[in-house]
Amino acid sequence: MGVITVVIASGSVSALTLQEGAEAARCDGCPRDLFGDTGVFKQVTNTILYIVGIIAVIMLIIGGIRYVISGGDSKKVTDAKNTILYAIIGLVIAFLAFAIVNFVVSALPGSNDNVETENVETSILIEAANS
Repeated sequence: MGVITVVIASGSVSALTLQEGAEAARCDGCPRDLFGDTGVFKQVTNTILYIVGIIAVIMLIIGGIRYVISGGDSKKVTDAKNTILYAIIGLVIAFLAFAIVNFVVSALPGSNDNVETENVETSILIEAANS
């Protein structure tokens, strides 16, 4: 790793590694990991899937309103039914994508749950070996 030299206004010099600089720049409450239950990847994909789900529900409501105000016109009724159908398909896809993403992210080796389980198992084995 490289060393970065920082000059402070008082004239003193401090050396930081790149990792220390990255850690210093991290805000409080920001996730440390890319994957895992609190990882950036899971938070971003869940947020996007929530937005898609909200849009699908809004389109479902719009399709229902269009169906009610169609006035018996067969083209408007067909358009409203298609809007409702595609909104339901969108909800199903968003739900399945949410489930798949959460399953895959939790199954990755860098997942927090897997690490905690491995640490507990390792500590039990160490305690058993020391007894």
